Amino acid sequence: MYKELIISTVVILLVICVNSITQSYTKESVELMDEKLMELEDRIKEEQMLEELQYKMNEVMDNWKEKYNKLAYFIEHNELEKVETELTSLRANIDEEQYEEAVTSLEKSIFILNHIKEKFRLDMKNIF
Repeated sequence: MYKELIISTVVILLVICVNSITQSYTKESVELMDEKLMELEDRIKEEQMLEELQYKMNEVMDNWKEKYNKLAYFIEHNELEKVETELTSLRANIDEEQYEEAVTSLEKSIFILNHIKEKFRLDMKNIF
């Protein structure tokens, strides 16, 4: 009886610890991407030169690829692919100098990232 209780307690604590670690990484990743995307949005609104916007977009994509590889271990792939799709659209809009559409894709990316952060947060409404 005590053996099962101890094992169950250890498993529950392990799940909570791992969830805490993954949640922390998700929050950190989303905040970093949010910050990079907001910087890009500011530069788009300031009507920076195309080369500068492309450089900043490459920086955003490099950060995303790094974070994507780790997030893919514990977040649904379709959620991450939604962000990937919007970032690809954002890059295409910047390359074509369609800045209004770029801002729309950028805002969708930020929304989806924040949705991921909220969806995978450990709280009562996500449990039940």
